[in-house]
Amino acid sequence: MKSAGPSIISADLRIIGDLSSDGEIQIDGTIDGDIRTKSLLVGETANIKGEIVADRVQVHGTINGQIKARSVTLARSARVIGDILHEDLAIENGAFLEGHCKRLVEKKDVDAVRQTIASAAAPKTAPAAAE
Repeated sequence: MKSAGPSIISADLRIIGDLSSDGEIQIDGTIDGDIRTKSLLVGETANIKGEIVADRVQVHGTINGQIKARSVTLARSARVIGDILHEDLAIENGAFLEGHCKRLVEKKDVDAVRQTIASAAAPKTAPAAAE
């Protein structure tokens, strides 16, 4: 399947509910819900309340919730309240983090994150309506 471009949630948009993608999501608005995607860019104006499961996460804005990702980068403008489960973690000087950081060293932990992303991105079939 051809890769689609990134999905962008702009600064003036608020979404209540979960987001799921097998591509890239850029968030500049407000999300109240969980996010599962391959790659997530959290802009400076973004405010997310919920769990994030991704392969790669770059944070420039605010997150209240747990982050599970292979690679996590907190920019100097990042504000994260919640635990971070990661394989690689980079924190720039000035970033705010209140929570625990745990490295996913076990292959099964990394595989579990990848499997969660893959299952969230898999097409869902609706049950046939009974008549």
